Amino acid sequence: MENKKIVTLLNDLLTKNYDAEKGYREAASKIDLHTLKSYFKEQAEMRFSFGKDLKQLVTKYGGVPHEGTTEGTSFYPTWTALIDVFTKGGRGIYAECIRIEEAFSSEFGEILSDNLIPQDIKEVITKQKRAIDEALAHLKIMEG
Repeated sequence: MENKKIVTLLNDLLTKNYDAEKGYREAASKIDLHTLKSYFKEQAEMRFSFGKDLKQLVTKYGGVPHEGTTEGTSFYPTWTALIDVFTKGGRGIYAECIRIEEAFSSEFGEILSDNLIPQDIKEVITKQKRAIDEALAHLKIMEG
């Protein structure tokens, strides 16, 4: 896979990662339920760490890391939907979080299925997908 395509792919993940970090930080600040507040804070920190890894890869492959969110694109409503759920409360919070994390896991899985992705990128994406899947499993347990 040529570097330009790799950089585009990585920057797309990076931008969505910024959304996730921002969304989780905002969610943590708006919820009173301790278990979810802790979960959201942990996820925000995890996404911050993911961002650092992705930025390094973008630079390694000759690109300039994106610095913004997807606000104004089709992905952004995912996070605004999560925040909207807080106004309703209840179990919908868990369902929305699960939906978001399943979408992330699926996207990472699709990237990993591409045989043209360089090994160093696959290793980082595999590590990140594993962390997302573990967080998703934990979230499902919390949901009950």
